[in-house]
Amino acid sequence: MEQGGAHPSAHLEPAERIRTYPFDRSGSVSGVGMQIGPMGADSAWPGGLGLSRRLHRIDFHVLLFFREGPVHHMVDFMDYEAGAGDVLWIRPGQVHGFSTTDPYVGTALTMQPGFLPRATVEATGLYRYDRPPLLHPDAAQLTALQASLEQLEREYCDTETLPQSLHTAVLRHSLTAFMLRVAHVSAQAAADACEPPPDTTFTRFRTAVEQGFTTNHSVSAYAEQLGYSRRTLVRSVRAATGQTPKAFIDRRVILEAKRLLAHTELPVGRIGVAIGFTDSANFSKFFQLHTGMTPMAFRAEQI
Repeated sequence: MEQGGAHPSAHLEPAERIRTYPFDRSGSVSGVGMQIGPMGADSAWPGGLGLSRRLHRIDFHVLLFFREGPVHHMVDFMDYEAGAGDVLWIRPGQVHGFSTTDPYVGTALTMQPGFLPRATVEATGLYRYDRPPLLHPDAAQLTALQASLEQLEREYCDTETLPQSLHTAVLRHSLTAFMLRVAHVSAQAAADACEPPPDTTFTRFRTAVEQGFTTNHSVSAYAEQLGYSRRTLVRSVRAATGQTPKAFIDRRVILEAKRLLAHTELPVGRIGVAIGFTDSANFSKFFQLHTGMTPMAFRAEQI
């Protein structure tokens, strides 16, 4: 059933929204828009990260480079197991949760949106949410990544040899070089997963869904909005994802429902309204159809 509604934030009081941790520039060397350093229990993590058991969002990029493993980490309700040499890339807005038992040993890099220039953002796919968050560099890639990461960390800590403006510029260049290497590994991982080549029709649809999934669950409405026939949209989305457009929309709606159920105390009915269901019974049926459990049962499992 296709429902209409409003964006979640329009219905949630500030205290009830999923908690989002902002990037804290006060902890950065010279106040720049990035931080890098060790992750572990004995020191503060870059960007204010830590072993919080409660799920949360971040409004910045996080890259975790593991020297030991396995470590279990949840990103958007998918569990990932990282080993030594792996990289976990968490993007702004994604819900994630740290393991409370596995030791995190390695380096954490946090980066504020806007710190890198637009050309770099596009070249590195900083906002390719369709890419897998867990990366497994091969031996040659790992050696190059480690060398680039060490160089970036040296530049970050060196505040004596350059004036601040030049120091910031050098950091941007070093971070760009490093992120291009990470992006190459990310693109290969997507290719290995048989990701189809970029398709303008699908990418426009994906963007439209991200912007409007709480007010529009209708495939026909998206097709009309984007200027495509329904058949064209179905063919493009199926080629890119193996799913129908309706399944793609429903998956995004379910993800937001899980986020709200796991990280707020909102009544089920209000969560339904926040993601486009005016009737709580319809929302519960929709959720159970796609997850195999009721919203309350899912919430109980998160405690």
